[in-house]
Amino acid sequence: MAAPVRGMAGSSSIGNTTSFQKKTRSKLVSIPGTRPSVQNGQLLVSSGVSSLDYVIGGGLAVGTLLLVEEDRYDSYSRMLLKYFLAEGVVCGHELFLASARDHPDEIMQELPSPIVDDVAGMKISEGQSQTSDPENPDTMKIAWRYQNQPRVQTALASSVRFGHYYDVSKTMEPELRQAAKCHSFYQLQETPVTTGSSPLPSPYLALLKSIQTVIRKEGFDGSAPQSKVRNVLRLGLHSLGSVLWGDDVCCKDNPAHCHALTTFLYALRGLLRTSLSVAMVTIPSHLIQNRAVMGRIIKLSDTAIALESFRGSEKETNPLYKDYHGLLHVRQLPRLNCLSCEVPDTKDLAFKLKRKQFTIERLHLPPDLSETVSRVSKTELAAGCGTTATGNKHLDF
Repeated sequence: MAAPVRGMAGSSSIGNTTSFQKKTRSKLVSIPGTRPSVQNGQLLVSSGVSSLDYVIGGGLAVGTLLLVEEDRYDSYSRMLLKYFLAEGVVCGHELFLASARDHPDEIMQELPSPIVDDVAGMKISEGQSQTSDPENPDTMKIAWRYQNQPRVQTALASSVRFGHYYDVSKTMEPELRQAAKCHSFYQLQETPVTTGSSPLPSPYLALLKSIQTVIRKEGFDGSAPQSKVRNVLRLGLHSLGSVLWGDDVCCKDNPAHCHALTTFLYALRGLLRTSLSVAMVTIPSHLIQNRAVMGRIIKLSDTAIALESFRGSEKETNPLYKDYHGLLHVRQLPRLNCLSCEVPDTKDLAFKLKRKQFTIERLHLPPDLSETVSRVSKTELAAGCGTTATGNKHLDF
């Protein structure tokens, strides 16, 4: 028994020639409000809307850019931006908000109020657990041939809870909002920057330099010492490409600054890739007349979605869409650390604004239960080939 022990001890003292290594957990960056992706291991943050996180693959990857094509009245896209910023406030992330129309402080004052977790979980469970009771005589019965068909699950939700829920009918408490560190950029109050040989207009160049300064000064690019607690920077850029930003891409078919916005997005993605930051950019795509420019803008984004509101259109009075307020189109999904992206199970998506929450659901047509279905009467059935112009309904051979 002693000889093998000495042999093992001697072999271990010669050198670590074995390839055996003790299995340990991988050291991931631990930041509040983040989680690793199960597909590619990328660090994810929530967009503030759980159903949107489900559509785009679990959340927004840190270091990526989400492009939101605004609806015509910029009501729902602005709401998504406020959800994105409110999630950052609750998670303790730093914020950077840039706008050229409304002051950033006004947008921050409109952030929705977070809902208590128990109340939100109860509401969701009630919405998902509403099934028909066969013993209840008031429940709707369907034909026997369709009873074994799978039910249509309209709600989009992951099995793992991620993010928070918000009440759009209430605004966030000032104490909670003021506790967050927010950097603002209001284009109308910024001093013009000399562009020189830069292809970017003065507002875009000033915005890019301001973002770069915040990333480096706050240490989001890794320049801060390791003893400092790591955090995520959320960038919210509202309505880029509009005339207020000094861009004419929304005014002409052949704009003079046709490459200004694409150049800005290319430089912005370079800053995002090398820092712990994530950006949401809204663009009025319905005003961009050159579709080739819009196609390049989508390609320069990691994730791109479009909001089509029913307000002011024929679909607003269409009974098929009576339960929704608009459609959501997924233009592009990110391809991170892989060759292909995660394809959603359905592309027919619609959104609706409830009394307190903004949700995205699968689009499905309601059953035809109307009582005004046109039917052929017996007198019309009697009118056959023998009917004449005089109204004689008897057959005449």
